[in-house]
Amino acid sequence: MLAFAAFPALAAGGGEGESNIFAGDVGNVFWTLVTFGLVLFVLGKFVWGPLTDMIQKREDFIRESLDQAKSDRESAEARLTELEKRLNDARAEATAIVEEGRRDAEVVRQKIEADAKAEAEKMVERAKREIGIARETAVKELYELSGNLAAEIAGRIVGRELQAKDHENLISEALDELQGKAN
Repeated sequence: MLAFAAFPALAAGGGEGESNIFAGDVGNVFWTLVTFGLVLFVLGKFVWGPLTDMIQKREDFIRESLDQAKSDRESAEARLTELEKRLNDARAEATAIVEEGRRDAEVVRQKIEADAKAEAEKMVERAKREIGIARETAVKELYELSGNLAAEIAGRIVGRELQAKDHENLISEALDELQGKAN
């Protein structure tokens, strides 16, 4: 601007009737520069300072917000990773528990089957013994009944009644004879 003030001929342009602030009027240039300086000073002191402070505060707020958001995102990602790890651990533990339950159930099933089989075998053996005892008792009763019946028939045939002692002797002999044939 000072160059234009020093060289009014350059600033004048070319037309005579046209008015130009730099057309050779040094006073006009001076007051224009003073006014511009005052406006610049007032704007710098009262507008640009607070405006730049406000812009700086806004910039700091945005930067802090971005940093906080980044920190929150990293924290959330870390928590998500931890939760996923815990979820995977819980799944693995649940699978292990289910498998252990299946193994235990299989062991219990096999034990129950073995116990049932052993109990069934005991019952069969007991039944065989009871059947054997019942058969022996029945055979003995049959022998005694046969002997009594034979003695009674023989007594009728002979026409006399045997004495009780004779009767017992005949039954014993008949039982011994039948048992000898059965074995």
